[in-house]
Amino acid sequence: MLWSLIKILLFIAAIAGMTFGADYLMNAGEGIQVIVAGKEYLIGPLMMAISAIVLIGVIWGVFKLLGLLMASLRFLNGDETAISRYFDRNREKRGYEALSDGLLALASGEGRVAMAKATKAERYLNKPELTNLISAQAAEMAGDKKKAEEAYKRLLKDDKTRFVGVRGILKQKLAAGDTETAILLAEKAFAIKPKHEETQNTLLRLQANSEDWGGARKTLSAKLKHGNLPRDVHRRRDAVLALSEARNDMLEGKLSKAREAAIEANRLSPDLVPAAVMAAQMNMEMAKPKNSARIIKKAWAVNQHPDLAAAFAKINPDETPKERLKRFKTLTRLKPAHEETKMLLAELNIAAKDFPSARKALGDLVETNPTVRSLTIMAAIERGEGSEDHAVRGWLTNALTASRGPQWICEHCNNIHSEWVPICNGCETFDSLSWTVPEEGEVAMPDSTKMLPLIVGAIDDKLKEDIPETEIIPEEEGGVQEPEVVADGEVVMLGGKNKQ
Repeated sequence: MLWSLIKILLFIAAIAGMTFGADYLMNAGEGIQVIVAGKEYLIGPLMMAISAIVLIGVIWGVFKLLGLLMASLRFLNGDETAISRYFDRNREKRGYEALSDGLLALASGEGRVAMAKATKAERYLNKPELTNLISAQAAEMAGDKKKAEEAYKRLLKDDKTRFVGVRGILKQKLAAGDTETAILLAEKAFAIKPKHEETQNTLLRLQANSEDWGGARKTLSAKLKHGNLPRDVHRRRDAVLALSEARNDMLEGKLSKAREAAIEANRLSPDLVPAAVMAAQMNMEMAKPKNSARIIKKAWAVNQHPDLAAAFAKINPDETPKERLKRFKTLTRLKPAHEETKMLLAELNIAAKDFPSARKALGDLVETNPTVRSLTIMAAIERGEGSEDHAVRGWLTNALTASRGPQWICEHCNNIHSEWVPICNGCETFDSLSWTVPEEGEVAMPDSTKMLPLIVGAIDDKLKEDIPETEIIPEEEGGVQEPEVVADGEVVMLGGKNKQ
């Protein structure tokens, strides 16, 4: 509406300007005197202006006529399209001008204008591979999804533009949440252009989200083949996919395939904790305890994780606490200064009822980096050495408000997971979990101290006079766990394997 009003005003201004100019020329004087063949001609200013315009038109017509004459001569010399090109040249000029205007409108975010210019360009140029693309993108920009889809479908008819059409419809299906159709389109786009990195990433993400681990591994190999992925990153992600494939096979009862995939995952990435644990379990089922121990030791040297210690304990579940402590030395001496090693040694000594050694193994960990687990271990040591109840209570109270220590955390969205998963539950990023401490730490609930009586239990006068001996509750199947202190049948301290 506003643009129409502006055009009307400009038209009125132009007419007024021309009228003013003609009036000025008519009253400007006598004009120019021209003598031709002894005759005098007097040309007024207005007539002179009109003559100049006519002269320009004549010159333009002469050039056009010369162009037509040259085209006719080329036609007579055998160029069959010379005359048609001459008449089409003007159409092409208008078409390319409209195409240029459409691209500029598209870049400026004017979807409706770009659609109109694309339609005009198609009328003059008859180049659908260009105009359909602009129409599709302009329709998307304008929010007209139906027209955009129609334009992308027209692009499917030409081999040159088929990939662009498939990719455009793929994006629409992803936006609409149609995952099944999106996977088929992504596979089609990947078949047309297997080197296209964006298509590789889209297909890999869709396959991983749909748990098509075998297909995802093939796509990952294609990324490596075409140079879109470093080799070390490929090995790590291929290991994650192989581990996920092994878990699925295990749930489906395909034990042989699960065993092969788990061992392959561990071979590709020995430091991947879940892969090492699963590979160790598979070797135990094949009666290969030495292989299991070797796998866990190799992983422990890189990543000291409690799940590895638990898997190492299951290699010989029937051993005594002292035998276990001796066997674990081959593991704990790999990283003796690490916090996880200190807490593991303390737990093993508590299980063997060697509380002074447990205190020595724990060292100053409760002061330098207090966590729920380290403080709980310290409370068990105090109880085992016969300390007063208030000392045990103090450690337990501190444990209620302490950090849980390292956990599985997404490096992209910082979402905390209770166990390792190949895809983050928050941002759906593939292979983004790492075993680390949250940046802000895990803060306990403000009312957590109110739970203390439920955990510690009431200690009566009789209990104060006769403090029972510490009882260590062993983990089922020989696993390593945090100690439970039991007093007269009441749980004084919660234990259990650290599964954060």
